[in-house]
Amino acid sequence: MDGVTILQLDITKPSEIRQAATDAIALGEIDVVLNNAAYGAIGPLESMSDDQLQQQVSTNLLGAVRVTQAFVPYFREKKSGLFINITSVAGLVTFPFDSLYHAVKWGLHGWSEGISYELALFGIGVKAIAPGFIHTEFGSNALMTEAGPYKEKMDHYLGVVNSMMDPKLTGSTAEEVADVIYEAATDGKNQVHYMAGADCKNMYQRRQEIGAEASVKEMAAVFLG
Repeated sequence: MDGVTILQLDITKPSEIRQAATDAIALGEIDVVLNNAAYGAIGPLESMSDDQLQQQVSTNLLGAVRVTQAFVPYFREKKSGLFINITSVAGLVTFPFDSLYHAVKWGLHGWSEGISYELALFGIGVKAIAPGFIHTEFGSNALMTEAGPYKEKMDHYLGVVNSMMDPKLTGSTAEEVADVIYEAATDGKNQVHYMAGADCKNMYQRRQEIGAEASVKEMAAVFLG
């Protein structure tokens, strides 16, 4: 594709992150770094292997942290630049059988806000975009761990999620999320948090209205039956 250069990068390998950053900077001026890598493992925590735990944390959280760390000196020296981190509605509310995904997405959400203070000292922006359900292959490609004694409730949960993924009912297209990313990259606002998709906005607003404890009970009733 004209105007596009693809560099090798395994987001879980710090040495490749550092090399990719060096190679990218050598290509020319950089204005925006987008952290979008994600790995999903769905299922009861007790059925997840240590490798799956490591993969989830290394990809979704440490990957974004390390990529950002690799580009900070470059942005600091030129006194400008923007990091955009794709978080998730899973970083704002919670669902059953997604505890580890929530851990990394809530972590990414909080880290984005926390790092924004120090980077602002050098004219560097940080923005976190939380999409809701997106009509892509991410859900079907997610790893489903063994349900075991949780199978009945997990089947109910998956049925609810699948219905929410119906394009006629809810969720956003990848293009709609891309529009929010472009807005965040170009609006010039001193703003950290963005949401993409009516479903994300509605779920977060509902949690804010009824409070965290009531939201947990409500989500259990919906997703566990």
